[in-house]
Amino acid sequence: MQRVNSSFLQKLTRTKPIPSNPAGGGHHGETLKRSIGLFSLTMIGVGATIGTGIFFTMVEAVPKAGPSVLLSFLIAAVTAGLTALCYAELAARIPASGSSYSYAYATVGEFAAFIMAACLLLEYGLAASATAIGWSDYLNNFLQNTVHWQIPTALRSPMLVSGPNGVEIHGGRFNLPPIILIAICGIMLARGTKESATTNAIMVLIKLGILVFFAVVAFSGFDAKNFVPFFNPDNSKGYGGLVGVTAAAGTVFFSFIGLDTVACAGDEVHNPKRNVPIGILAALLIVTIFYLLVAVAALGAQPASMFAGQEAGLSVILENVTGRSWPAIVLSAGAVISVFSVTLLSIYGQTRILFAISRDGLVPNVFQRIDPRTRTPISSTLIVCVLVSMVAALVDSNFLWDMVSMGTLTAFSVVAIAVPVLRRQQAAAPTAGFRVPFGPYVVPGLSVAACLFIMKDLSVMTIRVFLVWMIVAVAIYLLYGIRHSRLDT
Repeated sequence: MQRVNSSFLQKLTRTKPIPSNPAGGGHHGETLKRSIGLFSLTMIGVGATIGTGIFFTMVEAVPKAGPSVLLSFLIAAVTAGLTALCYAELAARIPASGSSYSYAYATVGEFAAFIMAACLLLEYGLAASATAIGWSDYLNNFLQNTVHWQIPTALRSPMLVSGPNGVEIHGGRFNLPPIILIAICGIMLARGTKESATTNAIMVLIKLGILVFFAVVAFSGFDAKNFVPFFNPDNSKGYGGLVGVTAAAGTVFFSFIGLDTVACAGDEVHNPKRNVPIGILAALLIVTIFYLLVAVAALGAQPASMFAGQEAGLSVILENVTGRSWPAIVLSAGAVISVFSVTLLSIYGQTRILFAISRDGLVPNVFQRIDPRTRTPISSTLIVCVLVSMVAALVDSNFLWDMVSMGTLTAFSVVAIAVPVLRRQQAAAPTAGFRVPFGPYVVPGLSVAACLFIMKDLSVMTIRVFLVWMIVAVAIYLLYGIRHSRLDT
């Protein structure tokens, strides 16, 4: 009995050897084509982040924190920055597709890696659904201002919504535009990664230009009185003062999953030991600057009380500031384009996580099948797009934001823990590359502490749903993954 328990424990904690050849050696099964350079990689990170926290979650976060949502963005940025340093070191030492999953598998063991993979799948899947839902709002605003036509409410509203008394079911409603967006993203990803990355880079540059345009116009209506009171004075929902700041930080934090997306591309990047760490840090810097610029402009242009329930919020702000519709049309058009890139990259990240897990034998082989012409996982892309589109069509985005943050924060915590573990494993023969400053414990420790600080104010429902998902993940691992692991062969 003791021998059986020991063998079972060894299987849970077995680690995957770090490949000595980042160009593709050491992996079982199919390999991906290396076609992404540093600029495209950085744009992948920027494209996966900007467009979520700014275009959508201001509507959710400002009612919690008021003008002090600026502090929420800073808390999220500092936490992401600490983790970015950890990502940079791990990416230089474990240059493989799968990001946090690959890092966990090489350091803390197979079971923890599979649980991490479940967090990442939750994170990317719900992020894609949530951003597709937000895209529908901006598309509707654009159509209203240009051709004076709106998408019928029954075709742009979810069936499951968050009401004052909990979950409400609205029969006969179906959010169609997100399905169209996700289908287009799936087609592009199936055509090939290089083409998708190039298209994404173009969309990101358009997005940054649109956000600069918003800031310039919004600052023309800037009123410092909108920042008083700075903290949310209304504690009727438990968000008064600093509690609102940390709660809002949890809502906006998922906007930083671009770090994960950059790391997901490890198998498809030229010179990953150099380009992935640089891409992660460069993307974080660009994203933080633009987040704060647009947030200050938006808060200065209208009182915090106006953000709650505001559909296509940034477009409405420009229309209110100028009294004209053309700035709102430009902003909505930019949002329609830029949010496309966020959804595209969220789906991309999920398919690459599934590819990595399947290659290790922990989920069925269908997720690692590569098309011989495009060298992309078409079957996995199709499955992901179907599931993501169903969630986007039927579920209110209010249910999704905090769940994405929970998955992101968990992933970031494991990444931080992996740094000292990997340092200890490589103590006898340390490898070259980026290393976090101040030793293996200070920055990772601060990163974990910051993640836990944000997690503590996420909703009870978020934590409950997350625990249910973790139970499902454990069941899948015990029934399938542990029996089919490549490390068993």
